[in-house]
Amino acid sequence: MAQLSSSSDVPDMGRRQFMNFLTFGTISGVALGALYPAVKYFIPPSSGAAGGGVTAKDALGNDVIASEFIATHNPGDRELVQGLKGDPTYIVLTEDNAIGEYGVNAVCTHLGCVVPWNAAANKFICPCHGSQYDATGKVTRGPAPESLALVSANTSEDGKVILTPWTEKDFRTENA
Repeated sequence: MAQLSSSSDVPDMGRRQFMNFLTFGTISGVALGALYPAVKYFIPPSSGAAGGGVTAKDALGNDVIASEFIATHNPGDRELVQGLKGDPTYIVLTEDNAIGEYGVNAVCTHLGCVVPWNAAANKFICPCHGSQYDATGKVTRGPAPESLALVSANTSEDGKVILTPWTEKDFRTENA
């Protein structure tokens, strides 16, 4: 019987080992590909802005640039944008032609309808059940139980409008 005396006499990886390696690699790749969406679902997305804020998006999904917004709107206007958690949010243009310190979440506190701004009446009027809110989003007529939620609106260094959760005292009701 011949003995293998050197490493050059050892055969390379056999066909069976190669097929096992190829099968394991394929199954592993498919399993990782299937698990990726499940893992991604449980990891919250990064907004890219400090303090948990998001960049406001217009109806087409473009970032809202403060200078362009001011140039195309009149003082006192409210414009609907995509805000925190994708909620419709109004950006307020103040009377001195600047982005307001706050934005108003447009989701009605009664049943979750989107409340449109009525410029002629200078208030938000819910078309579903008639709730009315003043220009700051404070409820003035029910059946809505609470005022519209506020968000903080700031301008980033690159000129984009950034919306962050409202953490200050509610100036409309003096509640925390």
